[in-house]
Parts: sequence; structure tokens; C-alpha cells
Amino acid sequence: MRILRDTTPSRDGYHMPAEFEPHEGCIMIFPERADSWQYGGYAARKAFVRVAEAIARSEKVTVCASDAQYDNARALLPPHIRVVEMESNDAWARDYAPTFVRNETGDVRGIDWGFNAWGGLYDGLYFPWDKDDRMARKLCDLLERDVYDKRDFILEGGSIHVDGEGTCLVTEACLLSRGRNPEMSREQIENTLREYLGVSVVIWLPCGIYNDETNEHVDNICAFTAPAQVVLAWTEDETDVQYAMSRACLQALEQARDAKGRRITVHKLPLPRPVTVTEEECGGLDLCQDQPTRTPGERLAASYVNFYISNGAVVMPGFDDPADERAREILQRLFPTREVVQIPARDILIGGGNIHCITQQIPAERERLTGGFL
Repeated sequence: MRILRDTTPSRDGYHMPAEFEPHEGCIMIFPERADSWQYGGYAARKAFVRVAEAIARSEKVTVCASDAQYDNARALLPPHIRVVEMESNDAWARDYAPTFVRNETGDVRGIDWGFNAWGGLYDGLYFPWDKDDRMARKLCDLLERDVYDKRDFILEGGSIHVDGEGTCLVTEACLLSRGRNPEMSREQIENTLREYLGVSVVIWLPCGIYNDETNEHVDNICAFTAPAQVVLAWTEDETDVQYAMSRACLQALEQARDAKGRRITVHKLPLPRPVTVTEEECGGLDLCQDQPTRTPGERLAASYVNFYISNGAVVMPGFDDPADERAREILQRLFPTREVVQIPARDILIGGGNIHCITQQIPAERERLTGGFL
């Protein structure tokens, strides 16, 4: 593995492919942190295993586990899913695993961004985060991929979403937050994304999902399903604080053009009813820095947009809500060649995320793979 410091993906002819393009595989991290995963994380691990099994039907899955959890992970996961020992502070593969970029010949490299637990000492969610911050480089070493060193720029994988054709979605609430790159202007941040993701257009949405602890990552509010096509988390309830937030994002998308000059077609994906954490669930969580990580009645950032697109399936969350089936039908219509698999996600959501947050895709090397099984 080479650590590349004196060049950028854009200069080398690399770009970030879309998630709906073919994958070599997927990375996940086995959960264990007691202030994130209630009652020892047993229910969360079962949910993670279900997600891993669904993805592994059509692409390789690598699960990273600590020394303490390696045997448990190996026992719970089927033999065709690879388990490797690798330490982390928590289980958010999307956010601190490498962002992968690819060139025209199909060669894949990683990007090692800086990670500070979604805001560092300003408004981050835990400390320390040093093990998380080393994961990207370790994974590139494991996968034998060269890696671009961009640790001086704080960015999480869930804060960007691309179409693979030069367009990137972000939210102002996240990328302009004071806990990430406060010394940089919006223009400087955008130029960094252009240089490292190989994009030419960055579409800034004003916000994300209400009470999303990541400072409102874009991957929970809006995602590309095809070039010039997105899903947007939506509610028709005008009394819900999310109504104005989703409408503001819709207005931004309606005014935008992608890198090829196309208007964006927006498919509204209904939100479940507000999901709140119970007193019993809070009672199963350890304190973090002497403070509770959840309070009874707290609204969680539940959204169906937080799905993972595998080679053969769309793996989406379910919340035991009447909107579950409507959201599943919309995604099935948008992904007619893939099976839509809905997995109960409450035990993942309590930990701070959804299915997309716990996964990171590795793009396929060869363009000739066109969405079938690897």
C-alpha cells in the first residue's frame, strides 16, 4: 500500500462511483460499545448479522471485530462472510472507513479523511475517536489499496452522496458545522470535494433529518437512485418540524442542475411516524463521559433513505410502521432489478444510525460487471 500525499484523485483521473454501480464488496464493523448499544449490544448484533447476510447474497462482506468480540462475530456470522480483527471506537463503517475512488481502467484507491466523531471537542458524540480515525488506512492495507492522505480534512462517508457522473449531494448543516472544518469557507470545502471525489457540481441541501446527531448527514435525507434521480425523505404533516426541513431540501433540488446540466427528478419517500426512545431502552445504555447518551422520549432520526444498495438487493430499514410497506414499494419501483429487503432497524437506530450508516461499499474494479452477482 502506498500512502499518497502529493497528489489528489482528480489529478490522477479517479472519481467516486455511485452506490448503485457494481461493488466488489462491503465493510461492516461489529458493535459492542455499551453507551451506544443497549443491554450489551445483543439485539444490535443480531440486526447487524441480518444486514450482513442480506448483503452477502450478492457481494463479499468483511466484518471488522475487536479482539473481545472476534469469537462472537465469527460464531454469529455465516462462514462465507469474512471476519477480521480490527479495533475501533464504535461501529460506523460508512463514516470512517475509506471513501473509495476508481479510474477509467477500473483501479480502485481509498481516501483517508480525518474523523473526529462528528464534531470533535465542539459537539462530537464521544471521545476518544483515535481507533476510528486509523481504520481507513488499516482497511486500505488489508485490501491492498493505495490510499490518499487527507486526514487534515474532517469528512464522514455519510455526509456525501454521489451520482458517479460528477455530482455530489451534501447538507449545509453538516459540512458547515463548527466542529468539522471551521477554518474553511464553503468555497474551500466545495473545492476539496471536487478535487478528491472527482466531481464538478456540489448540490448543497440546507438540512437533513431533525435531531440527526451527525449534524444532519445527507445520507439520511436524500440519496441518488440513478443519475439525475433522488429519493427525498418526506412528510405531509405540516405540524412536524421535519416538514419545513424536507420542503427546503425539495426547493434546493428543484433549482439545481447536475454535472451534465440535467434537472433532478425527486421521488418523495415517506417518513415513519416519529420514533422515540423508551425509558427501558435508556436504562440499558452506559453513560458516556458521565452523561447519558439517550433520554426517554427523545426523537430518533428514523428515515427510510438510509438504505444500502448491494449488487443484488436494496437493504432498507423497517420501523414497524404503516409507512414501511409504502416506502418498500417505492424503492422496489426505483430498483426493479434488485430485491428490496426490509430489516427491522430499531436496535440499530438506538445506537445512532440506520443500515446505510453501518456499511461502506467497495466498488468493483471492472466496469463490465453491470449489477449482477459477483
